[in-house]
Amino acid sequence: MTQPVARRMFELTEPISLVNFFSPEPNDAMAELGFANYWDGYFAGRSAPLGRVPAEVVHAAFYNFAPGEVARHLPKVWETTTPEDAHAARERGCVAALRAILGDLAATPGLARAAELLTQASVSAPTDGRIMYAGLRALPVPTDPVTRLWHAANMVREHRGDGHIAALVSERIGGLEAHVLCALDNDIYPAESFGRIHHLPKTLLADVMGGLRERGLVDTDGRFTSAGRATKDRIEALTDELAEAPYDALTAAGRDELITVLEPVAARLQVVGSDSDAARSN
Repeated sequence: MTQPVARRMFELTEPISLVNFFSPEPNDAMAELGFANYWDGYFAGRSAPLGRVPAEVVHAAFYNFAPGEVARHLPKVWETTTPEDAHAARERGCVAALRAILGDLAATPGLARAAELLTQASVSAPTDGRIMYAGLRALPVPTDPVTRLWHAANMVREHRGDGHIAALVSERIGGLEAHVLCALDNDIYPAESFGRIHHLPKTLLADVMGGLRERGLVDTDGRFTSAGRATKDRIEALTDELAEAPYDALTAAGRDELITVLEPVAARLQVVGSDSDAARSN
């Protein structure tokens, strides 16, 4: 069975985006703005393209945080910095991390070509129903190749994320339930130990697992049922389908070339541990 183009592109572009979550430079850049903890910087940097919207809007756009988690940080973070400065710091930190990891690759013609092709794809998809993607599309495209590559990877990541939320909603899977399915899909058991939800109140997690059991998606041991496995597979298939649009802007030869020039970049990032399947829900 042929792998969807969007799935292969996800495998190659996700490591570029994940430096934001697993490298020190982005955290350092946010700390320079005055943020004393990771999550203030996270919410400021990622939500910045949406502007000074209420916490309820960011909660809806991000989808997978527990009630009240976003409101602990927004709008408070805008007392420390502006959305414009938050995005600039996030970009600056991520690009510094990429340069540090990629080393000699950062100045190669292959990386410049990857940035060119991925940018062409990333600005070509419709924005309808894609709130995070639309926010990023409204920002200017950087000219420096490494910065362009990060910006384009961030755009296709949020484009895919918007589509993933649509797929989750179509299957009536809530944000916290999505973390459970992600954990089980990555052989994390019990699912409640997954890093994105393990800190939540045990009563809340019990309600989430109970709801999935009532629907027949997990069994009494908290593992996938056949129905749960099928639901997760449908969500992933639809996510891939909805993520194809950016790459439709490239010719078949252009898509093949993009894969070729991205492969050494992704390989270098994976060597240092930037790639993590369990981070997909960030």
